Amino acid sequence: MYTDVVMEHITNPQNVGELADADGVGEVGSPACGDIMRISIKVEGDRITDARFRTFGCAAAIASSSMATGMVRGKSLIEAWAISNADVVDALGGLPPAKVHCSVLARDAIRAAINDYRTRQGLDAWEMGSCGCCGGSGCGSRPENG
Repeated sequence: MYTDVVMEHITNPQNVGELADADGVGEVGSPACGDIMRISIKVEGDRITDARFRTFGCAAAIASSSMATGMVRGKSLIEAWAISNADVVDALGGLPPAKVHCSVLARDAIRAAINDYRTRQGLDAWEMGSCGCCGGSGCGSRPENG
């Protein structure tokens, strides 16, 4: 049912916890399944230097949070914003169709944390939604425009 990579992140999740001095925190949830993800980030310049998560949910939600927080470390805010849920699924080696929504929550929690950081800096939040055709970096979501 789950890939070896998913099983590794379930049994040995990476980046668990909260950053006491977080520069941005994003929390999202899914009423349909009850999963709640909270991702906190530390930013230096325009790069995410640390990311941690707390997730209340199923094993796929924990694995998605673990993978996503590892994926954003060292990335610029724009690069981290552009990470799609498909990127998380691919990095995990796949998820069962009924669990793909967990990767969407991970993507959304990262974006919420980035927007929290931006608003704390007095900047406008980037648009959360996208059509999905461009990995979240195009259409109405254009973070490169400010």
